[in-house]
Formats: sequence, structure tokens, C-alpha cells
Amino acid sequence: MATERTFSILKPDATRRNLTGAVNAVIEKAGLRIVGQRRIQMSRQQAEKFYEIHKERPFFGELVEFMTSGPVVVQVLEGENAVAKYREVMGATNPAQATDGTIRKLFAESVGENTVHGSDSAENAKIEIAQFFQDGDIVG
Repeated sequence: MATERTFSILKPDATRRNLTGAVNAVIEKAGLRIVGQRRIQMSRQQAEKFYEIHKERPFFGELVEFMTSGPVVVQVLEGENAVAKYREVMGATNPAQATDGTIRKLFAESVGENTVHGSDSAENAKIEIAQFFQDGDIVG
């Protein structure tokens, strides 16, 4: 098993409800280490770049609006098979279908306001991390 890094965002619905500590506790309990973390206000330009893969989808504008509606917490997580592990810890996109104990089952308000984002591959994790962190920001 290889130690790897993945990228996480605690979305505006989580920061609005002051859930950063509670979500971080679930992440750490799952065996992932938070090696980079920062609370930011995502700009429209950052959100459009981050979600550009969805640019032609009907929900793109709504997604950008949501992600810029309040502060987010961007994170770098590290651990054994971190990408797959974090996706398991996040739970299904639809909180109604998420497994008990997952972040989305515990905290998500809806499919759209589902508390967290996590990278879907090691390659995308590298790209996403680089959009918000420099190497010196990540200490493990």
C-alpha cells in the first residue's frame, strides 16, 4: 500500500454551520492526516477554474454561485490509499444514499449542499492541490 495525498474542500454549507472540527474529526478517525489546511473565500475565477470540467452542465452556474457564497476550507490529506479512503469516508454524493457514519450522511443538507469535495483520482488530486497550495504549505 502506498501513502498518497488527496485534496478536500469543506464547502460553504459546512463552514456556515461551523462543522470544520466535526468533519476533521471524522477524517482523522478514518486514519487520514491533514497535512495542509486553509480557510479561504473562493473567488468566482477560482471556482470556475476548479469546476471547469462541468462548464457545459446545466448546474455549473449554480455550483459556482454556491462555492463562492461563503468561506470554504481547502485541505491536503495524506494516508494509505488516501484518494479511495477519503471517497469512502465522504459517502455517496446524495446523502440519502450515503452509508451511516460517512461525512455526507452525518452532515450534508442535500445533493447540492453535500458538505465536502474530494479528488476522484491521484492524478486529479495533484492538479487540485496545486490550485490552492504550494509545496511549502504542506507539512506532514
